[in-house]
Amino acid sequence: MRILLIEDDPMIGKALEQALGDAGMVVDWAHNGADGEAALQRHAYRLVLLDNGLPGKSGFDVLRDLRRAGDTTPVVIITARDDLDNRVDGLDLGADDYLIKPFEMRELLARIRAVLRRRHGGQAVSRLVHGELELDLETHRVTFRGESHVLTARIFALLLALMERPGAIVSRSQLEERLYGWGEEIESNAVDVLIHYIRKKFGKDIIVNSRGAGWMIAKGTP
Repeated sequence: MRILLIEDDPMIGKALEQALGDAGMVVDWAHNGADGEAALQRHAYRLVLLDNGLPGKSGFDVLRDLRRAGDTTPVVIITARDDLDNRVDGLDLGADDYLIKPFEMRELLARIRAVLRRRHGGQAVSRLVHGELELDLETHRVTFRGESHVLTARIFALLLALMERPGAIVSRSQLEERLYGWGEEIESNAVDVLIHYIRKKFGKDIIVNSRGAGWMIAKGTP
């Protein structure tokens, strides 16, 4: 899952980038409102974490313009401003949730899951299952034909990208976009190495290769 973090504080931003990455997310970090808006025009994100107290253009102004443009990307405001008026204003402008700093990462992750559930009709999706393949979205444990392992964040992100589109070919560039954020050097063989690791653990049938096009998870039982 690729998310956009718009946060000007370097310590908070770095901590969030690391923690969210450890949770299997790819994080693009914009340090001000203008850069955040530019990122939203270039990429599609599952969710935006938006600080309100940004230099120049405030988080509320970014949110207001986002909604006026018809962009419905989920937005969670993260801010140190804890007065009632600010919380009400943020929600009225179209924020999906509002979290006061400082906060625990467990709560932030829970709120992200809750926002995404609401956007999907309130269904609490905690695992993906396709045939003999099962992926637990909270524990990062994958099970296939009786073999079960907990995945690292990057391997989890790759398998999730494939399992979200069973039966569809996912290209190398699409997978790389799910694995890397801004400023990260993309290793030329990273996707191949991760897929080789998964196949070594579970067998080659877990992922189907379409030569020259990409990879896919077959629908139903392989």
